[in-house]
Amino acid sequence: MSTAVTRRATLVGAAALVGAPALAKAPFLGVDIPNRYRFKIGAFEVTTILDGSVRLPNLHSIFGRNAAAEEVRALAQANLLPPERFEMPFSVTLVNTGRELILFDSGNGGITRRRPDAGNLLARLGEAGYSADQIDLVAITHFHPDHIGGLTENGKPAFPNAAYVMGSTEYDFWTPADKAESPLGRLMRTHILPFAEKTVFLKGGDGVVSGIEAVDASGHTPGHLAYHIESEGARLMLTGDVANHYVVSLQRPDWHVKFDMDKEKAAAARREIFGMIAADGIPFVGYHMPAPAVGYVETKGDGFRYIPAGYQLNF
Repeated sequence: MSTAVTRRATLVGAAALVGAPALAKAPFLGVDIPNRYRFKIGAFEVTTILDGSVRLPNLHSIFGRNAAAEEVRALAQANLLPPERFEMPFSVTLVNTGRELILFDSGNGGITRRRPDAGNLLARLGEAGYSADQIDLVAITHFHPDHIGGLTENGKPAFPNAAYVMGSTEYDFWTPADKAESPLGRLMRTHILPFAEKTVFLKGGDGVVSGIEAVDASGHTPGHLAYHIESEGARLMLTGDVANHYVVSLQRPDWHVKFDMDKEKAAAARREIFGMIAADGIPFVGYHMPAPAVGYVETKGDGFRYIPAGYQLNF
């Protein structure tokens, strides 16, 4: 036993003998996950911010819906993951081009009654050194609640000075009258339609601003977009929900995901986009990747292996 440990044990024992209070014990503080990461892509400054996460049971209830539960369990265990529970993070991305401050997706906001560990973007935006009124442009990947829920706060625009870019196919799919009373149709009325006059609608291949281009990544939803970022020869892909799990969706890209609306098309998008990322050796940000949500992929067997970013982007 070290001298320091021996001395502490002696002090505690002595205090008990003489009736003095024992040394105070440090309290448990709970799990603490890093909630932001800032790095450079050429002349652009990129910040990922963790809006929060949820913890859910049974990986197979969402992933590998066209595979046997035993296969999903075995893949999780082979990657040292518990098969009966998993974590789903939500990470938004800020890109400062030097001319515009662009927010990609808006987190959960308050639409899910402030999930216990999600809907934290506005607070964490401040912690990262920004204010909501500094956002010049909000670019949306797709219209699922965890991506557009933060567009409003207490019924008002959360980013009062921002313009918007969204997918035209996504907008055309979700906003017709026959969808108005569906859960997402109602969300469109409060979180998308109020911004229509300030929105530029895009398709894959269209430019957002200089150096940023929309990429067709449909399948998860009909108009899902990814975004390709390039500055001074450095590149980054923002993949949104092309892959929703860093092991299952990448190592088994053909496995179906519950939330993918066109499951075969979503699988094809995973193969195409992550095949390009792997071939070109570029980093990507995935909305549901483990915080801080930045990594690389390499080909592995019939799929891909996720490699979290180390210090490559710190220079």
